[in-house]
Amino acid sequence: MSPDAATDNAAASGWSLPQTEPESVADPLLAGLLLLARHWGRPATPQALCAGLPLEDGRLTPMLCLRAAERAGLAARWSQRDLDELESGYLPALLLLTERRAAVLTGWDENGQQAQLQWPEEAGGMRPMARAELEEIYSGRALLCAPLPERTAVPEADDDAPQRHWFWGALRRFWPLYAETAAASMMINLLALASPLFIMNVYDRVVPNQAMETLWVLAIGAALAFGFDFLLRTLRGYFLDLAGKRADLLMASKLAEQTLGLPLANLPPSTGGLARTLQDFEPLRDFFASATLATLIDLPFAILFVGVIWLLGGDIALIPALMIPLVILIGFLLQRPLARAARAAHSEAARKHAVLVEAIGGLETIKTLGAEGRMQRQWERSVSHAAQVGAKTRNIGSLAVHLALVAQQLSTIALVVMGVGRIAEGAMSMGALIACTILSGRALAPLAQIAGILTRFEQSSVSLEQLNRIMSLPNERPAERRYISRPALSGAIALENVRFAYPGQKFDALSDITLSIAPGERVGFLGRMGSGKSTLFRLLLGLYEPQAGAVRLDGADLRQIDPADARRQMGYAPQEPLLFVGSLRENIAWGAPQADDARVLHVAELAGVSQFAQRHPMGLEAPVGERGAGLSGGQRQAVSLARALIHDPPMLLLDEPTSSMDSASEAHVKRSIAALPPGRTLLLATHRASLLTLVDRLVILDEGRIIADGPKEQVLRQLQSGALPLSSANGAQPAVGGAA
Repeated sequence: MSPDAATDNAAASGWSLPQTEPESVADPLLAGLLLLARHWGRPATPQALCAGLPLEDGRLTPMLCLRAAERAGLAARWSQRDLDELESGYLPALLLLTERRAAVLTGWDENGQQAQLQWPEEAGGMRPMARAELEEIYSGRALLCAPLPERTAVPEADDDAPQRHWFWGALRRFWPLYAETAAASMMINLLALASPLFIMNVYDRVVPNQAMETLWVLAIGAALAFGFDFLLRTLRGYFLDLAGKRADLLMASKLAEQTLGLPLANLPPSTGGLARTLQDFEPLRDFFASATLATLIDLPFAILFVGVIWLLGGDIALIPALMIPLVILIGFLLQRPLARAARAAHSEAARKHAVLVEAIGGLETIKTLGAEGRMQRQWERSVSHAAQVGAKTRNIGSLAVHLALVAQQLSTIALVVMGVGRIAEGAMSMGALIACTILSGRALAPLAQIAGILTRFEQSSVSLEQLNRIMSLPNERPAERRYISRPALSGAIALENVRFAYPGQKFDALSDITLSIAPGERVGFLGRMGSGKSTLFRLLLGLYEPQAGAVRLDGADLRQIDPADARRQMGYAPQEPLLFVGSLRENIAWGAPQADDARVLHVAELAGVSQFAQRHPMGLEAPVGERGAGLSGGQRQAVSLARALIHDPPMLLLDEPTSSMDSASEAHVKRSIAALPPGRTLLLATHRASLLTLVDRLVILDEGRIIADGPKEQVLRQLQSGALPLSSANGAQPAVGGAA
């Protein structure tokens, strides 16, 4: 079933998501899917199934349910079935019920009159229901599931499976629409014979005999043919647009999911270059969802027109028959230089876009440094290079167009000259010559566009190649990796002989780190700039993987836990928080859209957001601006801290959480953290001595190594006495690449 059709059916059965919903049913589809996953031996957590999905109001839709099922290792599809058709071979199945409810049908009694149902709103409890009663509330749609086969970790196996390709697989999924497009094109080209045949008969039969009745019959027939031609062209455009829209939704979703799921270590070094590469999806999609594809479909029908010319004029058909391969040969000869020019144009466009993104993002710094001239020079240089390469591409394309037009004109002249000779011999009529001339132009017309097609083809090929590189990068949630379900972590953290270096860096950011933190322990991390404090937090969050050693949560290797599960149970406040366009409330609940107002207000008060929000007439609905530009650094840190607390996580990772705050705001945050219920593991990296009262243990990092670890008072005495071997400011070689 197509996504559009499924969505329409969902809406018709009462499953279009409303703005509000009773709190007793948080997400029946998700809860039911979790029950199915458990039945098939694929236990999962809500966070693992929903991570990165575009939830509506924080809930699964019927179509998103299919994507979530795949994450659970289940092949799922929605099926329109009566209860009589849901036999044991299809069970268990998730039934869509009225009033936005759902239930898992696990079986029937011996008489088939009593349904055994698991109810998500009752924590998966079993409650039977009579068949007649179930029929009254059953919407007629059921989710049928089966476990997917285990995938191996052999990349070549996946690469050789074309049905799994993110682009070709999506196009193949909508092949019926493309088949209908081809059928419409065939009829359009057959109807294109109406015009030349009409003119031929008028000149050869109507005019000599003054047969006006025949003229009207022919005119009406030609008009009907043109009317059908119009309808078929409209249908062809509709089919292309429909296939393009559906494929666009599918491919764009896969592309965004892959990009958002890339580990930070695999991200390209240039954000602007990555953005430009992702924009290449537009010309790639347009190539397969536009008139270009229709033109390609029309090319084979040139043989049909040449055949009709042979029937009407005999040997004169050799002229277009020779011109067609000649024009195609010209196009192929120009393809290689055109491909080189297209690749160069893509590279220069990516560089230009990277300069633009860097300039806009760093505009404040550029102005304060007085570096507008230098940035302007970089921009003009990149624009100049891109323009030169673009001009070369256009020149090659124009050459192909001009050669094709010349070939078409020469073909017309040669055909007329040869046709006049055949008329003189009495082997051909005037009407037939006119018809052959029209058919020759019709046969060569698509070839005149071959230059534009080749240009777009090369651009699309380069775009596909670049996008394939992104899609082939390892994802932080590989499909072949099976995670263990850890929905509730206690907060025990361990690092065993961990070594890590940022991509492209020669020096280790962390080296031989061994550390054990008990649940509920409060640990402070001290060290110079670049000592590895922030890097340590990033490893704990799974943003990077160590090159050696292991990071463990509750004894389990972090790589065995779904990243969504682990991160949801870690509240993280980074050194430099990034806010998104929207309100204070939206930014606080960015990772928890289902959080109610009471929870948002509570964490806003704890983090000190309420102190400045209440001074704004819009309160928590006050806009923060792009990247939080409307707030001060301390206010952004307060919002970041509120984010970290929104899930009430068992572990808090606070990286310089008050470095930009004033003393009063810092004191408020300090009191809030101190008042948090016991049992929560706290990791605090700071240079503020006042915050050390929040911790009982100190870890000192220097050059990516632990040089001290122990009770707070003992480590502080060692620091004050100079007993710790800290590297000198000049002699140290700090780890770079983000280690702070």
